[in-house]
Amino acid sequence: MSDLPILNDSSQIRACLEAMLFAAPGPVTTAQLAEAMQLPLDVVEAELQGLAEEYQLGRGLGLQWHAGRVQLTTAPAFAAVIERFLGLEATARLSRAALETLAIIAYRQPVTRPAVDSIRGVNSDGVMKSLLSKGLIQETGRAEGPGRPILYGTTGEFLQHFGLSSLADLPAYDVPDEDAALEEENHILKD
Repeated sequence: MSDLPILNDSSQIRACLEAMLFAAPGPVTTAQLAEAMQLPLDVVEAELQGLAEEYQLGRGLGLQWHAGRVQLTTAPAFAAVIERFLGLEATARLSRAALETLAIIAYRQPVTRPAVDSIRGVNSDGVMKSLLSKGLIQETGRAEGPGRPILYGTTGEFLQHFGLSSLADLPAYDVPDEDAALEEENHILKD
C-alpha cells in the first residue's frame, strides 16, 4: 500500500475529502475524515465548508450535515431527473397532518409525542408511526420525567426529502407576538 498523498493546498484537500465522502457508505464525522487525512480537525472543517460553497454554485453534488456527520449527496435540484434515471417512484407525498407533525418535530427536537399532541391539539400516534416507517423521524432517547416518554428528532432522510443540507437551512421560525395576536382577536370579536 502506498503512503498517503501529500496534501499541500486547499484544492488537494478538497479533492481528497470529496473522494473519501464519495467512497463512504454513509455519513461520517469530521473527526474520522481528519484522522484518515492526518490533518487538524479545524482544517478539515474549513475545507468542508469551502467544498459546500463550491457545490452551491450550481454543481450536481452537495454536502449534507446531520447529527455531527457529513455526507456527499446529489443536489436537490436534480432529484426528478435522478429518480427517472434510476427508475424510482416519485417521492411519496406527505399528508397535511404529517407535514404539520414533521414541522413541529423539526423545530422543537428533541420532542415527545405528548408535546406534539399538545401543540397540534389532536392525537399524533398514527402520523408519527407513518413518519417513523418512512424514516423521516427517529427515536433520539427518553425524556427525564414521569413515564420517561420517548424523544423524537428528524433524520438524514428528512433532510434529503426536503433538499436541506442541515437543520440550519430550515426557514426561520417566527413566534407570533402574543400581545398583537390577542389585540387582533379582541378586535375581531368587537366587530
